[in-house]
Parts: sequence; C-alpha cells; structure tokens
Amino acid sequence: MHISHLSLTNYRNYSRLTIDLPPGPVLLRGDNANGKTNLLEAIYFLSTTRSVHARTDQQLINWLILRQEPLPFARLEATVQARPEPFKIAITVIRENGNFRKDIRLNGAKKRAMDIIGKLKTVMFLPEDIELVTGSPGVRRRYLDSTLCQINPDYCAALSHYNKVLTQRNALLKELFKRGGKSDQLIYWDEQLAQYGAVLVVQRHNAVLELDAVARQRHREVSGGLEGLRLHYAPSFDPHQRPQPNYQLPLLGDELARYSTAAPPLKEVRRTFLAYLEKARPEEINRGVTLVGPHRDDLHFLVDGIDMTLYGSRGQQRTAALSTKLAEVSLMQQSTGETPVLLLDDVMSELDADRRRHIIDIVDQAGQAVLTTTDWEDFAPDFRARAQLFEVSTGRLQQIQHQD
Repeated sequence: MHISHLSLTNYRNYSRLTIDLPPGPVLLRGDNANGKTNLLEAIYFLSTTRSVHARTDQQLINWLILRQEPLPFARLEATVQARPEPFKIAITVIRENGNFRKDIRLNGAKKRAMDIIGKLKTVMFLPEDIELVTGSPGVRRRYLDSTLCQINPDYCAALSHYNKVLTQRNALLKELFKRGGKSDQLIYWDEQLAQYGAVLVVQRHNAVLELDAVARQRHREVSGGLEGLRLHYAPSFDPHQRPQPNYQLPLLGDELARYSTAAPPLKEVRRTFLAYLEKARPEEINRGVTLVGPHRDDLHFLVDGIDMTLYGSRGQQRTAALSTKLAEVSLMQQSTGETPVLLLDDVMSELDADRRRHIIDIVDQAGQAVLTTTDWEDFAPDFRARAQLFEVSTGRLQQIQHQD
C-alpha cells in the first residue's frame, strides 16, 4: 500500500499543496516549524479521521483562512494504491452555523468516519510518542484502539457501542446513588457492556501477544541486543482469572510465560466480565461509576522484567516505544495483508549509528515510508540516493534531485 498523490488545501500552514509520491522512502528535510510534521499528520488524519495534535477540527484550518474567509475550510485528499484496486479518500473540515464538521468521501461517495478508518493504513512515530510508555493508561488504551480500528472494523464498531453503553450505565449508577432504586436495573446494561467489552478484551489481548513477539525482535535490533523487551496486556479483569502481577518488582520469565496465552473464547470472557460486574456492583453504586471493563485496561512495557512505565531511563522508554511502533507495522501486515505507510518524524536524532542502520533496514521493508529530519546527515548517502528528497520551507515542498 502506498499514497501516489496527496493534496492539501488550507491545512495547517499549507495553503495549497499537490504532490505525487513514489513507493519506497520519502525524506523531508526542513527547519523546525516549517510543516514537516504537519504533512505526516495530514496522512495520519486521512487514515484515522483524527489529528494527533489538534484538540479541535477548527485548529486544522489555516489560521489566515479562519480570519479572512466567511466560510473557512480545509481539504485533504489522497489517492492510494492498494489491493484489489486503488481508491481515493477526501476529508473536508467545514464551518457551518458556527460549528465545524467533517465531510468524508471515499471514491466520491459520502461516508461516516467509521467507514474509512483503516482504508489507508498508517503507523506513525513522533518524538512525543515516548508518552506511550511514560503517559497515563488512557494514552496506551487509545494507542491500542487506534491500531485495532485500522485492522478490524468490527473492533471499531464494538468500541463505539461499548462507549455509548458505558455512558448510559454510569448515568444509571449516579441515579441509583442519588435517588436509590433496585440494582437489578443494571442487568440490561451489564449484559450490553459485557457483550461489547468482551470483543475489546479478546482482541486487545491477542493483538498484544502478536505485538510482543515482533517487538522483542525489533527491540533487540534497535538496542543492539543489550536489553529484552516484553509487552504485557493488563486488563482490569483477567479473562483467565489469574492474580495480577506486582509491577513494582522485576517480573521473571516464568512469571511472564504464565500470562503469554491466548484469550479464552468470547463467550467465556463475556461470562467472566459479567461475574466481575456483579461482584463490583455495590461499590460501583456507591461511587457512581463503572469500575470494571476495558475502559480501565493498561499496557506495560517490561525491559529485562522492569516496568518502563514506572522505571527506566528516557532512552530506554523511547526505544521501547519505537520498537512497539515498528512491531505494529508487522501486526498490520499479518492481519490485513497490506503493508501500512510508515510515518517517522525526526526518528534518527537521538539514535547512534548502529541503531540508525537497523531503522533503515526496517524502512526499506516498508511499501512506503515518509521520514522527516532537520539534517540530511542523519541519513547515510546511500539511503539518500535511493529516497525521494524534498526540502520543506514555510508550507512549501521543493524536490531535491540529489543530495551528497
């Protein structure tokens, strides 16, 4: 899979950009705040319908257009070469009646966001993705959701239903706490929550096992074989009903092996979820909030048994996050048969020469990779010779024929 054509209008600092892109590596060089990351973000937005930086869709529109035009808009379009046939995605952010909305099109036909997520598959790594390791559990849940929604539309549908049911159930819990009433009013919502939540738990559980297998290899390569990475899915309830590990202490290989088994069948996970909900019901009513379910899951990054979400140097945390992102490429390829577009923002700046070579080996295996840098010398001459090179300056791209 690769993007053959990209067009941006009034997007961030790009007033107008039309560019043809080849398969293989594409290298963008420019000083900071000139638009390199904005271009990567635009591709990711076309893939997921969400921005990695903007808090609102309004922030995606060029600020001069927002000030000067009565009906400001931003439009992003891409032609994607994929199997079985190419397709076109277009997203327009429009202001109407004082609010902003997205108009989403696939081959010209109007679609919902859910219908196009993952049509264009991407894996993106930003310098701030170290928060995948150092940030809150919510950051890691969003990462799993974003990855799995690109792989499996059924997961995305289950996630949407789960969040709606969770909102309704929490509202009822608050009502029961304030006004009293029979707790059996929760039975219907428990069944709905368990139905959709079991899908999330099973798919997260098995996806992390697959990510773990590849991330271990990627981490050995990127770290020069000095450290061993393991990924561990930590659901709020264990579908196998095993005791929760103590992440304050190093976990040994035998301990981790007990947790490296596939999730039980969906019906069994659903029954286990319902049992946990029933047990937690009195406390949930007292607190007015749902305490059990995939909305409280976490993901742990263990280097030589030590939890990097609690301990570890910044370099270890960054390498763990990068290794996981690179493993995501393999997960998408194995799950969908398509190699995602790899988006790497300033990934080389903190790596030594050996680790850079490992990253380039992985980039060369991708169908298309778009990378950014502030310095051509971050990349070896032989890589620059086979990559498509662009200089980025104030929202404009200029192709460079050759860079010594």
